[in-house]
Amino acid sequence: MTTPVRAIIFDKDGTLFDFRTTWEAWAANFLRSLCKGDTSQAIRAGHAIGYDYTRGVFARDSIAIAGTMEEIAAALAPVFPNRSVTQMIETLDAEAARAPQSEAVPLRPFLRGLRARGLHLGVATNDSEEPASAHHETAGVIDLLDFIAGADSGHGGKPGPGQLLAFCATLDIPPECVLMVGDSRHDLMAGRAAGMRTVGVLTGMASEADLAPKADIVLPDIGAIPGWLDRIGTR
Repeated sequence: MTTPVRAIIFDKDGTLFDFRTTWEAWAANFLRSLCKGDTSQAIRAGHAIGYDYTRGVFARDSIAIAGTMEEIAAALAPVFPNRSVTQMIETLDAEAARAPQSEAVPLRPFLRGLRARGLHLGVATNDSEEPASAHHETAGVIDLLDFIAGADSGHGGKPGPGQLLAFCATLDIPPECVLMVGDSRHDLMAGRAAGMRTVGVLTGMASEADLAPKADIVLPDIGAIPGWLDRIGTR
């Protein structure tokens, strides 16, 4: 008998929100402001985090895709010797919290549909918790989430399983009854390490070939999840 799905924990960027549409334009504006219009410095800063400032695109292996704010800040620090890593994290968190988010699908009806199935819902992100909560508040869906954890929430970051296991402990649900949904190998590795089933989505930077080895299924976006649940009969 197939183990019933009782909960889903989502990554945020590239999963609930489309990565390219949300972050590529934001990164250009952020670096321009951070560098006070110094294009040469902005190009160097972009290179440090895998972002082509001239073209306005992230590389597929950019640290900004799956890295924590601390890791991104550490990568930027050599370009800004007058700022500590802590100061850079504070700047990143404050600016990221204000970034307009592009929903991968209309989130409120999607999440309400999952709740109507009796599913508990959470978010585990390598972003910091404060901007992550701000993004879901702005999207009008924070009331539909049982759990939000960032890399600074005390459970570690992905690909470690700490955030996911904390979600299970909070709701008293065994990992085998939970889906981890994400757009990067870090997400899926965390799900596998936690003992969860894993779903890859293609609204981030990774290809199906990148995700398939670590995923039970790769879907075009989160909107395909209800149909997939119906097909596998795990309600």
